[in-house]
Amino acid sequence: MPILHLLRHAKSSARKGIEDFERPLTRRGLEAARRIGSSLAARERRLDLVLCSPARRTRQTMEGVLAAFGGKPRFLCESELYLADCERLLDRLCRLGEGEESVLLIAHNPGLRDLALLLAEASSPSFAALLSGKFPTAASASFRVETAWPDLGSRRHPLLVYETPKSLGRP
Repeated sequence: MPILHLLRHAKSSARKGIEDFERPLTRRGLEAARRIGSSLAARERRLDLVLCSPARRTRQTMEGVLAAFGGKPRFLCESELYLADCERLLDRLCRLGEGEESVLLIAHNPGLRDLALLLAEASSPSFAALLSGKFPTAASASFRVETAWPDLGSRRHPLLVYETPKSLGRP
């Protein structure tokens, strides 16, 4: 069964004079991306595809996460993912091919959190943590997809892992 990983970009700079699209990760954000990547790589030996918003902070998050993987998966930076709402994110995932078994989507809130809540099966052990949190920067939610990709939004799926840099503890 396919696995879907949702990842919010890591902590970015809010310095004045920088356009939102060009905001880089902070030092803390770079470290969080590497830590979340290491945790993901320990659970998921490979990724088939990474879908990433083209914003600088999401691309830098992707680089930090993928540093933990031996081989580099295919990745696509797509403009439709920049600040996308839940419906747009879901629509993009529904267009995945059946050969995509392990997919990582790196995007932004509130769309990403809304998508995680839409997909998460309430009986999943990590559901309460997901529901009570705000899906902070570098938060990750992994799902076992129990439908074909085009039917992704037709039902809820087991939430396998929900983690944040804080839940991983101090480096």
